[in-house]
Amino acid sequence: MNSAQNRKSPLILLMANMFIAMLGIGLIIPVLPEFLKEFGAGGKTAGYLVAAFGLTQFLCSPIAGEWSDKYGRKIMIVAGLALFTLSNFLFAAASEVWVLYLSRLFGGVGAAAMIPSIMAYIADVTTEEKRGKGLGLLGAAMSLGFVIGPGIGGFLAELGLRTPFYVSAGVGALAMISTLIFLPESLTAETRLANRNKVIKRENIFAQFSQSFKAPYFILLLLVFALTFGLANFEAIFPLFVDQKYAFTARDISILITVGALIGAIIQAVLIDKLIRRFGERTLINVTFLLSAASMVLMLLSGNFWYILLVTLFFFTFTSIMRPAINTLLSKMAGEEQGFVAGMNNAYMSLGNIFGPALAGILFDVYIDIPYLFGAVILLGSFVISFYWGKRRGVRTQVQSEM
Repeated sequence: MNSAQNRKSPLILLMANMFIAMLGIGLIIPVLPEFLKEFGAGGKTAGYLVAAFGLTQFLCSPIAGEWSDKYGRKIMIVAGLALFTLSNFLFAAASEVWVLYLSRLFGGVGAAAMIPSIMAYIADVTTEEKRGKGLGLLGAAMSLGFVIGPGIGGFLAELGLRTPFYVSAGVGALAMISTLIFLPESLTAETRLANRNKVIKRENIFAQFSQSFKAPYFILLLLVFALTFGLANFEAIFPLFVDQKYAFTARDISILITVGALIGAIIQAVLIDKLIRRFGERTLINVTFLLSAASMVLMLLSGNFWYILLVTLFFFTFTSIMRPAINTLLSKMAGEEQGFVAGMNNAYMSLGNIFGPALAGILFDVYIDIPYLFGAVILLGSFVISFYWGKRRGVRTQVQSEM
C-alpha cells in the first residue's frame, strides 16, 4: 500500500511540473498581438518568438539528457523550473524586443533540462506494463498545459497585459520549491557515480540525429515532429487568424482554447489507456493524424463562434490522443535505449516548435489561410507515412513469427 502511494506521489508532482512548463509556453499566445504593439512588432516576430524557445530546447536537449544520467533527474527538473521562472519574469518586465527573445531562449533551455528528465524519471519508476499509463498521464498534463495556457493567458490579461507572465513566474517558483523539497531522486548515488565514470565520448546533436535515422523507431520520431509542428502551427497564429478573419475578441479566443483543451485533456486522461488496449497505438496514430488534418481545413470554412469552438475541440482532442499513443509505442520500441530515445523525442519535438511557428508567421503574412492549409498537408502526409510504415512492420513481424 505504501509502495503504491510512494510511486503515485512523484507521478502527480511530475504531472504538475509538466503542466506548469507547458502552461508557460502557451501563455504567450493570446496576449502576443496586443503585447507586440507596445514594441512596434508584428506577425513574423510572433512566430520567431515561439520558434526561439524551440531552438534552445533543440540545441540543449542532448546535453541535458546526458547530465540527467550523470547528476540525477531531480536536479535537472529543478534547474528547468528555475529557468522557466526566469524566462517568464524577463518577458513580463521587458521593455525591448531583444529581452523578449532572451526570455524565450532561457525558456527553451529550461524545457530541455526538464522534459527528458521527467520522461526518464517515469521510465525509472514504472514497469513496462505500467509505463504506457504513466506516459499517458504525463502526456495529458503536457497537452493540457500547452493548450490551456492561451486560455488562462487571455483571462489574466484583463487584469493587465503583463499579468499572465508574472503569475506564471510565481507559479513556476512554487513548483521549483515543491520539487526541491518533495521529489525523491529516482537514480541511486551509485548509478549516478557509475554514469559519471563512464568514459564515453558524447556525440554531437548531428551525429545523434544520424543515429536516429537508422533506428527502427525513426518514423515515430518523425511523427513526433509532425505532431508538434501541426500543434505549434495551429496555436502560433490562432489568435491573429480568428481576430483578422472572424473578428473574435481576446475573451472569445480564451474560451475557444480553454474549452477545447479541457475536453481534449479529459478524454486523454480518462480514455487513453482503454483506447490503446482496444485499438492499439498504430490505429490511434493513423486515425488522429487524418482527423487532425481535416480539422485544420474545416477551420477555414465558417466564422460562426460555435462552429469554430467545435472544430477547435476536435483538433485538440485528436492531438491529445495522438501524443501518448506515439510516446507509448516509441517507449516500447526503445528497449535499452530509453535515455537516448527520450532525448531524441524532445529534440524532434523542439524542431516542430521551431519550424511550426516560424513558417506559420511567414505564411500568415503572405495569405491568412495558408498556414492552416500547409499544416493540414503536413498532417495528412504524416498519416500516409504512418499507415504504410505500419503495414510494412506488420508484414515483417508476421514473416518473423512464421520463421
